[in-house]
Amino acid sequence: MSDNLKLDPKQLYFIPMGGSEQFGVNFNLYSHQDRWLAIDCGIGFADNRFPGIDILIPDVSFLEERADKLEALIVTHAHEDHVGAVPRVWQRLRCPIYCTEFTAQVLQHKIREFPEARDAKIVIIKPGDRIELGPFTVEFIEVAHSIPDTCSVVVRTKVGNVLHSGDWNLDPNPVLGGKTDEKAFRALGDEKTRLTYIGDSTNANVAGRSGSEAEVEKGLAKVFKEHRGRIGVTIFASNVGRLQSICRAAKACGRRVAFAGRSLHTMVGAAKNCGYLQDIEDFVSEEDIGYLPEDKQVIILTGSQGESRAALARVARGEHKNISFGHKDTVVFSARAIPGNEADINAVINNLVGAGVTVVTPNDTKHTIHVSGHPRRDEVIDMFQWIKPSTVIPVHGERMQLEAHAEIARGCQVEDVIVPSNGSVITLGPGAPAVVDHVETGMEAIESRRVLDSGHRSIVERRKFQYTGALFITLAVSPRGDLLRYPDISAVGLIDYEDEDGQELLLDLRDEIEDIMADMKRDDLYDDHAIHEEVRIGARRLVSMLLGMKPMTYVHVIRV
Repeated sequence: MSDNLKLDPKQLYFIPMGGSEQFGVNFNLYSHQDRWLAIDCGIGFADNRFPGIDILIPDVSFLEERADKLEALIVTHAHEDHVGAVPRVWQRLRCPIYCTEFTAQVLQHKIREFPEARDAKIVIIKPGDRIELGPFTVEFIEVAHSIPDTCSVVVRTKVGNVLHSGDWNLDPNPVLGGKTDEKAFRALGDEKTRLTYIGDSTNANVAGRSGSEAEVEKGLAKVFKEHRGRIGVTIFASNVGRLQSICRAAKACGRRVAFAGRSLHTMVGAAKNCGYLQDIEDFVSEEDIGYLPEDKQVIILTGSQGESRAALARVARGEHKNISFGHKDTVVFSARAIPGNEADINAVINNLVGAGVTVVTPNDTKHTIHVSGHPRRDEVIDMFQWIKPSTVIPVHGERMQLEAHAEIARGCQVEDVIVPSNGSVITLGPGAPAVVDHVETGMEAIESRRVLDSGHRSIVERRKFQYTGALFITLAVSPRGDLLRYPDISAVGLIDYEDEDGQELLLDLRDEIEDIMADMKRDDLYDDHAIHEEVRIGARRLVSMLLGMKPMTYVHVIRV
């Protein structure tokens, strides 16, 4: 790993700083002629490795040190894993932001919550635009995705070109926005300049094609007709195309639509401001939807990934003030699980089923109720045939997806294939592409009132508490080191204090501590640190012997 990265200004470099070993936290850098370009800066959702944390963002320290050489931040689209971190980190980068109109609408709404980012310069671009950013000429190509105004980005330099795909698919009939611009991609492939494709790997291990959002509308209408009572539909809030599909399906079944979830309000507002969602009936407020007959209601809810604070999870726990589901009601999951979220989703489903709700997932019905916004294998092959890349670098996925994407590229006879890790410094030309160095990457964890490094000691200790429990031991000693009273012991996550075995363990620990201190040399008893270490090691060893667990152990020595 390089602590002092030295780059050849004649080379073009790509450095994935996030999103190349996990889903989310997408953050990608390009460097040429000592100037920098960033593409996307998104959030990720924390798992059980980060107790007490909901959101992760990329650590931008590496780029912050080079912010005076940063030409711009380009945002490919308005999904949280591509745009969500921008308001939180912009003050550290202070560069222009380039994005489409819908993305700008969503970003401006987010920025209102971050006063330090309110003077950010947002430049709105359109598909087909070309802009000059220092040594980079950047072109935007329209692609179909599950959110409007999504673009792939072509980065042109004197030493080679890059297609940074962002998220895309080949939906033959998108309900919002245009199709993926095959003509523009074919034209790119006809250029004589060496081309590197840096692309979406999300569904690279899934055969076939993603399908069309237009089919989801038909499938949802069939599901709605099969069920009585209230119908809830949970989706990603940013899937604006799905919002339209749900509304049209509901109308076909004589139902009205409400939605619950703050992020849905943001997306609906942005979509309408950009001219989308104009041909659907007005939404009913969540406060008023309950006045309609139950078989005339459809309620769209956030929380398709089991997020504990989202609308669906609160409804499932019976904690939502306006919405409840019970017998005769149905909840449709019009989304698939992001890897790692299965346990949280199952917890929500179990609560719903326990309340008598019928739950329908994409696996439970023959009807199409979800299609992915990402390309499957056959679509990736089409893209390779259009653009004829000389190099492919898979990003946007876990290692399994990246390797599957690389396998497709090799099968298409792509000359050079590089599977990166976050922090890989990859030279793209002139000359053969190669990983030439590595820089430190990381994530920051968002708590309710502070931002922490994801490796912060407090998070590490919380994680250990989940699995090992903790011992807190307080010793009151004289200036000579003699115990003045029984040790005060708290065993968190280890025993039941009302249980006889638990009380016996506390007595054993007390006796062990008294024996340890009785055996210590007098000189050591004058030393607080020596007492701390002897007691900590001995107490932890005893618990390990009795319970098979090695708890976090803290000893406080008080001299009286």
